[in-house]
Amino acid sequence: MRNLTEQPAWRNEDLGLPLPDSAHACSVCLPTWKAIVGYEEGSDKIRRKMRTGYPRFFRHPLVERLFLTAKAEVAVEGEEVLVLPTRASVQRAHRWVERRSETAVRITSYHGLQVLVVPNKAKAEADDYWRFSGEIVSSRQAQDFLDGAMREGSKSHLVARALSKYHGTEPENAYIFSSGMAAVTSVLRALPGLRDGKRTLQLEFPYVDCLKVQNLFGHGSVYLNDATGESFDEALQRIRQGDFSGVFVEIPSNPLLRTVDLIRVTEACREGGTPLIVDDSVSGPLNVDALRYADVVTSSLTKWVSGEGDVMAGMAVIRAESPLASHLRELLAADAAESAPLYIGDAEVLLSNLKDYPKRNAVVNRNGEQLAAWLSAHPAVEQVWHPSVTCRDAYQAVMRKGGGFGGLLSFVLKARKKTPKVYDALPLSKGPSFGTVFTLVSPYTLLAHYNELEWAEGCGVPANLLRVSCGTEPFEQIQSAFETAFAKL
Repeated sequence: MRNLTEQPAWRNEDLGLPLPDSAHACSVCLPTWKAIVGYEEGSDKIRRKMRTGYPRFFRHPLVERLFLTAKAEVAVEGEEVLVLPTRASVQRAHRWVERRSETAVRITSYHGLQVLVVPNKAKAEADDYWRFSGEIVSSRQAQDFLDGAMREGSKSHLVARALSKYHGTEPENAYIFSSGMAAVTSVLRALPGLRDGKRTLQLEFPYVDCLKVQNLFGHGSVYLNDATGESFDEALQRIRQGDFSGVFVEIPSNPLLRTVDLIRVTEACREGGTPLIVDDSVSGPLNVDALRYADVVTSSLTKWVSGEGDVMAGMAVIRAESPLASHLRELLAADAAESAPLYIGDAEVLLSNLKDYPKRNAVVNRNGEQLAAWLSAHPAVEQVWHPSVTCRDAYQAVMRKGGGFGGLLSFVLKARKKTPKVYDALPLSKGPSFGTVFTLVSPYTLLAHYNELEWAEGCGVPANLLRVSCGTEPFEQIQSAFETAFAKL
């Protein structure tokens, strides 16, 4: 098995390799700028070489086999299938896909799983439900099903018990899901104001799908890209007036690593009785104490908590003192168990991975801060985004005692047109996602916003931005890799 901290996947011949070297990897090597563009434009030449991809965006080969076997048994010509883990999930998908596609679809059981059968013209909507809801069948579950060895039971309570201590709460306030996005969509559905038709409020530029789910599964979102100045003051006033069903914030944001003034947001939310949802995926619960402020904290456990990049999972944690605590517990418990449960095989891997989370976190914190300082001083670099240099005071106000600034950062070069050359020459693993023990680099905007680059630029997110997820390698090794790439300028 290839050790990516010692042998990064970055050359042309590494295109399509799973990252990490695992049958259940959550990332894939896209080693060149040309490969990124080819992937985004649907190039068969690129996609044929991809042995995996991020599970919500790219159907894992084992999951694809599952879909094909289900299709052969339950569908007819002109139909496609969407395999989902539970009855509750497929029923919700049924309603959503029918409404979006304006065509009839049907549900059928399939040897313990659930299948939504859709006409070809509704395939895009079915695929969107899979991507954005996060209610997916994992590659491990698919493998066990295909092998005739799918397992019953759950170990999510053990994951909740292990992780709740990092948030300073009891296990009964923590709920485990099949993905971070499943946790977000579950929380969104649980907001009381949603039934009144209220929109949500998104503060600061978020991870792309977090904004999209508010528009797809809610009543739309008011989006404040720059939560400062008069616009921020006006938003706080609207929060106090109860205009929103909920306020969504990332601490810090992805990929600009900005931190909103969470204390002011919290005060406004509590005054207006407006639920505050904070996502701590970028920093992790060992670095920030988001639960002190939020009604509920969401997290992608796929990232820093797991660290290995070989299992998908998500979490929602409720603040016990929240006025919504009882309401949220009832709804999230049902969703975690009945809509998007974490498969027992994935839970076992996650439990193993998270054992060294505190040790890993300390190393990536040091590497992230050192790399941000080094890049900030480099003559070829125009700007660096990292909590140690970006909105530092606001981040430190919510930093946990003994926490750090995290291992994720972004930067742009002064010579932006030369970014592809630097990316291609960078001898570090390259692909989507973050939070792995090996350093992982991606041209984030190109991957996440390829069809809306102009909009992203207008929000302050450059098309040539490079995002770096620092691993646990010695810092000198990471620095040397960037020196090698910068030598191409």
